[in-house]
Amino acid sequence: MKKLTLQIVLFLISLLVLFSCNEQLENNQHVNAEWPADGIAYEIFVQSFYDSNGDGIGDIPGMTAKLDYLKELNVDAVWLMPIMPSPSYHKYDVVDYKGIDPAYGTMDEFKQFVTEAHSRNIKVIIDFIINHTSSQHPWFKNAKTGPDSKYRDYYVWANKDSIAQQIAKKETSFDSDNITQWHAVEGDTLADHYYGFFYGGMPDLNFDNPTVRNEIYSIGRYWLQDVGVDGFRMDAAKHIYPDDRAEDNHAFWTEFKQEMQKIKPDVYIVGEVWANAKTQAPFVKGFSALFNFDLAFSILESVNREKVVTASIDKHGWQIDSTQSFINKIVSNDNIYQDVNPYYTDAIFLSNHDQNRAMSVLGNNTEKAKLAAAIMLTLPGTPYIYYGEEIGMKGMKPDENIREPFLWEPYNNDIGRTKWITPVYSTDSTLNPLSIQKLDSNSLFSYYQKMISVRIEQPILALGDISQLTLDNKNLLVYLRHYKGDTLVVIHNLSKNQQKMVLDNLKEIILGDSTWFSDQGLEIPAYKSAIVKLD
Repeated sequence: MKKLTLQIVLFLISLLVLFSCNEQLENNQHVNAEWPADGIAYEIFVQSFYDSNGDGIGDIPGMTAKLDYLKELNVDAVWLMPIMPSPSYHKYDVVDYKGIDPAYGTMDEFKQFVTEAHSRNIKVIIDFIINHTSSQHPWFKNAKTGPDSKYRDYYVWANKDSIAQQIAKKETSFDSDNITQWHAVEGDTLADHYYGFFYGGMPDLNFDNPTVRNEIYSIGRYWLQDVGVDGFRMDAAKHIYPDDRAEDNHAFWTEFKQEMQKIKPDVYIVGEVWANAKTQAPFVKGFSALFNFDLAFSILESVNREKVVTASIDKHGWQIDSTQSFINKIVSNDNIYQDVNPYYTDAIFLSNHDQNRAMSVLGNNTEKAKLAAAIMLTLPGTPYIYYGEEIGMKGMKPDENIREPFLWEPYNNDIGRTKWITPVYSTDSTLNPLSIQKLDSNSLFSYYQKMISVRIEQPILALGDISQLTLDNKNLLVYLRHYKGDTLVVIHNLSKNQQKMVLDNLKEIILGDSTWFSDQGLEIPAYKSAIVKLD
């Protein structure tokens, strides 16, 4: 029997799609009423982005000054890492939930930023840290004074003797290397201990206390209604309650979302649930989106190993499966998530502020970085670009070194470059700053611009269904995108060698060089991507 051509395979898949989905579902799938369904998001660490006043620290006026750059990149939304007052550089330990850290600016300056962003059709979401406060928060300062203090029940306390075994048995988790959950108040080791999942400087709030929940809802309403933000990124969403109270976690987030929707019906809430799909699935009801950690690692591992693999996370770390494609996993997970929340959309990314930067993971190989970007930007979901990823910023843990200053201009001309840290990885000697990359059509920045433009011009890439096309050649990652009766074929060569693929009835080349195509099919160069439409 002759081998099936790609065209016949496409026809058979189209029939399956036709019979499995009615027209209304096909035309509306993945359209999220709570978010621009085809949007691009950009994560910013304010401290490292742009310094407007010369004090060495990035600030809110600096971000406002760079909104036109984000518009040039075709960004639809920004996610800001914490901006509330905090004693730490990263600000994940809040001391005032309704303020702006003075190092970053004022509330009036932030409101102006929101207004300016909205005038450019850029939405603003902020990090909202509710799992814990700072140990310097006025609530905790009061709570630790004794059992009768006003805010004692805002936190979780236990008798030292009753938690002795728990203190000894705590294991690290993938999002925390802390091995001590319970902490003594400084200078009083014999008294009750308080619960702090991440460390003693971040005491966990007690969400069994309805007063605490109402405090948090009131704070959320303030930022949505009075300040005007469009939504929240919820840090440590998996840890509102301990893992053995997972159902309480799920119920809380459903309630939180309902409370926020009372103020802003289209509020966008994206959660950090650093776990596998099985653990994530019940959280979906309470969120507009969850970050897809498995997918991020699968993309980078596939590019690094030069063959398609699927990664998943468990308590032992990352597990690699070379027998299946992560595309099939996207499909199966999406079916599960859509059953729980039909408006759910994946938040997809390559790296973020908690992970080694993508460029460093990829061995500082610009062509591999382009390939990884092309894969992400041709998948369904909302792509999140970590600031500087588009210019190839590098970085490996500890955390400060994956949050280094953005390079706008060559050092001597870069008046807005922040100086709060001396960079180790992202310097003028390791990569070209943005202004130079803008002049180079072959730069990583230019490639990001190009791929984002392709995604905008082809709504099928953001809104459409996806299905795997299985080939004998494991160096090629090939999948189909379907939307409103149209189909695109997306092809990525993961290999350092040119690869061949039979391709019949070519109608239009969406991405790729015409010299790659002939009557015999496609000869795609190393680490390149192509998108085609067939007759």
